[in-house]
Amino acid sequence: MTDNAASITLPVNVEQIQQLLPHRYPFLLVDRVIEIVPGQSVVTLKNVTINEPFFNGHFPGHPVMPGVLIVEAMAQSAGLLTQISERMKGNSASALFYLAKVDNARFNAPVVPGDQLRMEVRLKRLLRSMGLFEARTLVDGKEVASCELMCAARSEK
Repeated sequence: MTDNAASITLPVNVEQIQQLLPHRYPFLLVDRVIEIVPGQSVVTLKNVTINEPFFNGHFPGHPVMPGVLIVEAMAQSAGLLTQISERMKGNSASALFYLAKVDNARFNAPVVPGDQLRMEVRLKRLLRSMGLFEARTLVDGKEVASCELMCAARSEK
C-alpha cells in the first residue's frame, strides 16, 4: 500500500494491514478490512483456526478464544480505522494509538475454531490525542463480545 488515498481499496488484505499496524504473528488479530467510512467506522474480519497458539492452553480438549484477545482484535480494528482514515486524507504518517482503557466489556458466547469474527468499530469521539470507540464482535450475525475502547495517540519519536 502506498501513501496516497487512491491506493486504498477494499478489501484491505493482511499484507496491507502489516504496513498499517506494528503487530505481527502471533499477535496480529485482523485478517482483512471489508468496510470503512473514513473517520467514522470500520468492519474487519478475523478467521479463527485451531492453529492459533493460544488454543494449546485455553483450554485443552475444549478450545475457546480468550476474551482479552477478542478485545485486542477490536482495538486493532480501531487502529486500522485511524490509520486508513489518515492515509485517505493524504497523511502518510500518523501516530499509533495505544489502548488506554476498556469499559463495559461483555462476552455473550464462546469463540471457537472455525468461527469468523466480524469486528464492527465506530469512532464515538476524537479529542486531542484520545479516541473513544464503540466496538462489537459478531459470529454468524450474533454478537459474541462488545466494549468501549479508549485509545491514546503516541508518536514514535
